[in-house]
Amino acid sequence: MPSDEVSPGRRKVIQGAAAGLAAAFAGNTLADSGSPDASGSTPSTRVSGSAVRDPRSLFPHPPFPEQQQPWPGLAGRMTPRPDHGESSYRGSGLLAGRKALITGGDSGIGRAVAIAFAREGADVSIVYLPAEEPDAQEVVQLIRSAGRTAFALPGDIRDETFCKQMVDRAANGMGGLDVLVNNAGRQHSHDSILDISTEDFDWTLRTNLYGMFWITKAAIPHMPAGAAIVNTSSVNAYDPSINLLDYAMTKAAIANFTKSLAKQLVARGIRVNAVAPGPFWTPLQVSGGQTMKNVVQFGAQTPMGRPGQPAEIAPIYVQLAAARSSYITGQVYGASGGEGQP
Repeated sequence: MPSDEVSPGRRKVIQGAAAGLAAAFAGNTLADSGSPDASGSTPSTRVSGSAVRDPRSLFPHPPFPEQQQPWPGLAGRMTPRPDHGESSYRGSGLLAGRKALITGGDSGIGRAVAIAFAREGADVSIVYLPAEEPDAQEVVQLIRSAGRTAFALPGDIRDETFCKQMVDRAANGMGGLDVLVNNAGRQHSHDSILDISTEDFDWTLRTNLYGMFWITKAAIPHMPAGAAIVNTSSVNAYDPSINLLDYAMTKAAIANFTKSLAKQLVARGIRVNAVAPGPFWTPLQVSGGQTMKNVVQFGAQTPMGRPGQPAEIAPIYVQLAAARSSYITGQVYGASGGEGQP
């Protein structure tokens, strides 16, 4: 009969592995800094890779000012402005020489991931809607200031032809493609299914699912063994919000897409994982993604008592893209301030 007892030698191995994983997530990410970011803003609080800080008090808490923007919204016009790690992220070469394509890379989580990837040593191409050009140009400058190559690819991922051409342009421009981050998404609040028009439903599905499918399909032939795909699901995949019916169903589909694709692509040596964010302070929320009441109190319902900032989730994407995560595939990682799944 197998014993539950762990030998001293094995215990040391397990403890060492756990310590290494913790260091991978924490030791190379965010450092204290009081300097302004590229846009001139100075976030009020910084996360340190070495200091022990109470996470509840690190970033702004609700109530937030009432605010509304036309879709797709700009981070530069939000109050408070989101922290994407512009001044705080410190890399350690985890993605040195890698070639990454990030959809929705102009703002929110995609912007934070683009900054982190560049500072970890990757060249980065970002995809975004033409209306997001002001945010996108800030990201391009941040990537280049990290000494990496940046490609800006404006367009609408609801267009299959654009998706294929954009992937080819990114791969050719960077001299390869070995990391794909499917992050772009549409979220629009509707109190009832009766309020969701066929046009709105189609818009959400074509952005969140069709675009991801077309882009991934176009990217795989460019990707060598050792490459990684990281998709953005949501806590809504497991605990759907009452006002986000169509958005939530797409995020559940992304989680299953990730798990199924991971089984397919292991034969090519390509890993596929996903991240499931909870409430994060991004333009999605103020451009129709939430009611005004929810915007004012955004994140208050979490045990942390506040929304996450994009800078706080970027390290998970880095870890999933990095070669050191060679045995991690088909997984969905949550970050939701203490509630929800997985």
